[in-house]
Amino acid sequence: MESTLNWHAAIPELALACLGMAALMLGVFMRRGATLAVTMFTLASLLLVAVLVLAADAPAVAFDGLFVLDDFAVFTKVLVLLAAALGLVLALDWNEKERIDRFEYPVLVLLATVGMMAMVSANDLMSLYLGLELSSLSLYVLAAIHRDDLRATEAGLKYFVLGALASGMLLYGSSLVYGFSGSTRFAGIAAAIEAGPVSLGLITGLCFVAAGLAFKVSAVPFHMWTPDVYEGAPTPVTAFFSIAPKLAAVGLLLRVMTGPFGDAAGQWTQIIVLIAIASMLLGAFAAIGQSNIKRLMAYSSIGHVGYALVGLAAGTEEGIRGVLVYMAIYIVMNAGTFGCIVAMRREGRASERIEDLAGLGATAPGLAFALTVFMFSMAGIPPLAGFFGKFYVFMAAVQAGLWPLAVIGVLASVVSAFYYLRIVKVMYFDPAQPAFDPRPATVGVVVAGTTLFTALFALAPAPLVAAAGTAARALVGV
Repeated sequence: MESTLNWHAAIPELALACLGMAALMLGVFMRRGATLAVTMFTLASLLLVAVLVLAADAPAVAFDGLFVLDDFAVFTKVLVLLAAALGLVLALDWNEKERIDRFEYPVLVLLATVGMMAMVSANDLMSLYLGLELSSLSLYVLAAIHRDDLRATEAGLKYFVLGALASGMLLYGSSLVYGFSGSTRFAGIAAAIEAGPVSLGLITGLCFVAAGLAFKVSAVPFHMWTPDVYEGAPTPVTAFFSIAPKLAAVGLLLRVMTGPFGDAAGQWTQIIVLIAIASMLLGAFAAIGQSNIKRLMAYSSIGHVGYALVGLAAGTEEGIRGVLVYMAIYIVMNAGTFGCIVAMRREGRASERIEDLAGLGATAPGLAFALTVFMFSMAGIPPLAGFFGKFYVFMAAVQAGLWPLAVIGVLASVVSAFYYLRIVKVMYFDPAQPAFDPRPATVGVVVAGTTLFTALFALAPAPLVAAAGTAARALVGV
């Protein structure tokens, strides 16, 4: 790969940014029906850009080394675009019923997606920060988009304040890395570390960078914003937060840790191991006492990040492949779960308590079956897709000699199965509550599609595993 001003490598991002501006103008100049028109335009834009990503000529480096396009970036970007599309579809009916169907919503989702795509292609600390902040600023506004709801306003404020703190930590770490390595380019940082010895200042900078990125993936101990934001934000926004930004942040963490800091693995592996253990255990135990299903899913997401980090701690090609497979499966089953939560409306009002699911097996057997599939999959019960995600990361850890980490992961999975199975118990064995309102067709399509993928993944796992393997090889340079 030659380092040139090859802007062609960034055509998908440039196209999506231009389409975002077009969507904004469309919403401004249309009066009636603007939200639906802009949403349809945004969905079509995401599909078009996904085609451009798949057709891109990888590997390539653009903007004199600031931006890299490789198989890892292609794989992650396609998943980010899929996650953004799922989040938009789930919001269509909900936003209308909650009277927050503003055309700014799909525009903000689109602009956040541009930032997320730039994140996973970052090849320099400056481009990393640019993509991260473009994504984060859009997400802050999305969290508080229901302006008349005090919980949503509080969620947006908490997310903004704590996100600003994380950004400050990331910038401080970046400045230390630059000061002690003499470069912001990933290749320059890697060369400085390879030349050795690694200075204490560089290790300190690495710790601050890792802390800033750990906030973005909501890993312990930087998880404190997650339960409040997940509970307070509108449910489709929470669904979007739980899949697209989390996937992009995990992709960025993989690139940063294995790229510029790859030769310093001895220094950061212990950090990742501790964060993974803490995230798995907190996600397993803190969710047990939750009564709000969105808050429970927040702690669940913290635990799932811990499982994904097990693969990063291994630091091998198999470990990176396991993380990518895990995240691909996670976004599908999480989108399906939030589709079921979006469908929890009774007499025109949203329901969020777990006890509201009582008797769902009798009143809405299809929805109850789908949610059961997702709960079993998240618990890691074979032969559902979630089992394979955990299998690949745990096996990578065992092969790397981190078998205690894998054992802790299995034990945490057993504990977390309690609250997943409790939801199933409530649906099928508790006295029935009044039936939920009829589900909109858009939510039904998302729930049905994700259920089929989760339930039938075992029949054909090879394509996803092979694509993840190709992406992992591009990242670790094998």
